[in-house]
Amino acid sequence: MTYTITAYSTALFSTWINAEELNLLFDAGDGLAAGLLQKAGKVKHVFISHADRDHVTGLPQFIQLNAREGFPKIYYPKDSGSFPAMADFLKKFDPHVSGSEWLGIKDGSIVEIKKNIEVHAVRNEHIPCPLGVHKSLSFKVYEVRQKLKREFQSLTGLELKQLVEEKGKAFISREIRTNILSYSGDTPTDAHEKWDQSEILIHEATFLRRMTHSVSDPRENKHSYLEEVLKMSKEIEVKKLILTHFSTRYSRQEIDNSTRKLIGELGIKFPVYLVYPGEIKRNILETQAINE
Repeated sequence: MTYTITAYSTALFSTWINAEELNLLFDAGDGLAAGLLQKAGKVKHVFISHADRDHVTGLPQFIQLNAREGFPKIYYPKDSGSFPAMADFLKKFDPHVSGSEWLGIKDGSIVEIKKNIEVHAVRNEHIPCPLGVHKSLSFKVYEVRQKLKREFQSLTGLELKQLVEEKGKAFISREIRTNILSYSGDTPTDAHEKWDQSEILIHEATFLRRMTHSVSDPRENKHSYLEEVLKMSKEIEVKKLILTHFSTRYSRQEIDNSTRKLIGELGIKFPVYLVYPGEIKRNILETQAINE
């Protein structure tokens, strides 16, 4: 299935990513409601990676326009106190608005957002904090299907029904999980294998070149740089890569030149799409990849 992904992502200013067919939003930076307009009303599940203001300041308007009974559900890192504070403020600021739910989640949390579709929360290292404390998360979306085991594929429908009644559905089928979409949030590249077999990987690439403070200063929130993201994606099995969160210190031409150069040097064959600073990229996967 091809997904309609629309995104705005500019480091320090705003990030939000919408997967329309999944009724799903990652992060909720400034300009979210104005960028999506009526399509914002389709969103049922909002997964916020962390509490930096460029990832959350679009929530008040989004909720005010789109809250209805039971939705949107807003999932956030459970140990980040900013979110309960914001939820409490919005209840007082917009007392006539009801319906949204705020749910703290942690590394390993699994949320079913549609039939056969799950979102898995994964710890990242953007915000330095001890293990077991959850302040910054990445997300992986899985499609879950049941496939009939080979030894039962020749049986009739009636025979299969009888087996299910006798021994249960799990006896005749096995579960197939496909990582259809992954979103890094803000993070350095750490464990490459966690993104392996992502059909679509949306990953930040804040810096075109390594920034010393972003990897060595324990006081700083950590980000990725372009070369390491591309190298990681080449080393693992990624089918499509969307790069986001570029710093405004770089022009569109600088981003294009650096990305094309590295793609050539690394021999990358899968399509790479770019979300440029200050631009909404609509239906990204239907646009031209930088290496096409």
